Amino acid sequence: MTRRPRGYIGINHQTIGSDILAVLKALHLPEQTLGKAQAQALAAIEPDRWYPIAMLLDALETLDQKLDTWALRSVGWELFRLSHAEEMKKVARSARDIVYGIDGMYHRANRGSHIGGWTVLRFEPGLAELEKTTPHHCVVEEGILQEALRSLGITANVEQTRCFRRGDDACLFHLTSTVTDQRWTG
Repeated sequence: MTRRPRGYIGINHQTIGSDILAVLKALHLPEQTLGKAQAQALAAIEPDRWYPIAMLLDALETLDQKLDTWALRSVGWELFRLSHAEEMKKVARSARDIVYGIDGMYHRANRGSHIGGWTVLRFEPGLAELEKTTPHHCVVEEGILQEALRSLGITANVEQTRCFRRGDDACLFHLTSTVTDQRWTG
């Protein structure tokens, strides 16, 4: 990754193994897509151990070059299920909990110094705006947000209006939903 979001330095940035395993779980034929060496390296990952973030980011770059956005989004869905769903079931009751909890989710699965994060810029019934300064592929992050909300029975459109991968200094996500009651506001 040559571009980095504003403030991201990534000193000793590591991610939990289950995040990396989401790549394999989302692919039907990992060796065909990733190549034999990368697929074997990912298959050796243990879900509860910490690994250099480059292992995940490199795999996501390969997917970005070879597959469509659906594949990247499905990695986000799997990543949420593998790394965050169980914990979120204990604490999240509304979209508000997801939106204000995404930075905590990120920091539970990533460690290091200056690794970026999420900031809520706006939250109101049926609408949220978040800024992201993590190095993770944005479409994967869309999938994580969609699956987190879906786990609460909330459908939402997740749209990105700024992206560090396209030259902006950070990513800006807009979440909109027809759900405006307590399921959204908490």
